[in-house]
Amino acid sequence: MSSMVNETITSGTNPRIKRLLALQEKSSLRRETGLFVVEGLREVQRCAASGYELESVFVCPELCPETGLPAECQNPEGRATRGTEAGGGDGLNGCREPERNASRSPLGCRGIRSIPSERRVSPKGELPQGSGTPREVFHLSRRVYEKVAYRGGTEGVIAVVRARELPLEALSLPENPLILVMENVEKPGNIGAVLRSADAAGADAVLVCGSPTDLYNPNVIRASLGTVFSCQVCCCSSADAIAFLKARGIRILTAQLQDSVPYYGTDMTAGTAIIAGSEASGLSEAWREAADSHILIPMLGIADSLNVSVSAAILLYEARRQRNG
Repeated sequence: MSSMVNETITSGTNPRIKRLLALQEKSSLRRETGLFVVEGLREVQRCAASGYELESVFVCPELCPETGLPAECQNPEGRATRGTEAGGGDGLNGCREPERNASRSPLGCRGIRSIPSERRVSPKGELPQGSGTPREVFHLSRRVYEKVAYRGGTEGVIAVVRARELPLEALSLPENPLILVMENVEKPGNIGAVLRSADAAGADAVLVCGSPTDLYNPNVIRASLGTVFSCQVCCCSSADAIAFLKARGIRILTAQLQDSVPYYGTDMTAGTAIIAGSEASGLSEAWREAADSHILIPMLGIADSLNVSVSAAILLYEARRQRNG
C-alpha cells in the first residue's frame, strides 16, 4: 500500500471532504460502509497500533508540530514549513510525536501493552508498515482541516478507518478474567469514559449490551482517548453475555442499590464480571436474576448515584487492589 501524498485539498466542497463529514455525522453511513473517522494524532496512532486498517489519512501540514511534520513538509534542515504542496514522502508515517517519555511504551500509554512489538507505533510515532499504513494520504489546507475537525489540539491528523467486530467467542481471556459489562448506557461520552477507566484498571474485556450507540461514534473515540481500539470490546445482547459468563464460571456482580452489600466486602479475585447500568434505568431484571452477588457503592451525600464511568472505575480498581494483594 502506498503512503505517498495523493492530493492537496483546499476546498471544503471536495467530495472526499463531504464524505468525511458524513461519516462523522451519520451512524447509518458508518454501518453501511463499515468505515469510521478517527481524529487526532494520538488516537490515529493508537488505532494503527491496534491493527486497524487505515483507508485514508488527511494531514494538515501547517498544524502538525515541528517535530512531527511529514518529511515532505520539512526543509533539508528539518524545520517545519508552512506550505501545503503535495510531494514525495511517506505521509502520516512522517508525523512524529515528541519523545517526552522514553521509559513508557512507544505511545506513552499502557493501552497497547498487549500489542505485539511489530504492530506498535515506533518511538518516533511512525505508523508500522503493513499494520496501519494508509492506502491514501491527502494534505488539507488549514481552512479545510478546521472545517472537518471536531476539536482543537489534534495536531492536524484525521483518518478514515475500516471497522471490525469482535465476537464473544473470539475474546482472549486469562484464567481469572476481570470483565466490565455496560447495559443500556446510551451517551457516547459515557461509553468512552468507561472504556478509558477499563483500560486504566487493566480490565481484560468490556461487553457493551443493549446500547444504541455504535462504538465508532466520534464522541466515543474522543472520550475514550483511543482506548476503544486497545481494549477488547464486544457488542452483544445481555442474554448472550450472561450465557457466555455462566458457561465459563465467571462470577456476575451487579452494581445496584437494592438488596446489595458494599462493594469492598465482595471477593473479586476469581473470574469476575462487573455489571453497570445507566443512571436513568439501572439494570434489567435479567442481569439482576443472573447475578451471583449484588454490590453497591455507599452514597454519603444527597446524591443517590454516580456517573457510570466513575462507578466503573471504583469497582474495577477495587478488583485490581484485591488481585494485587
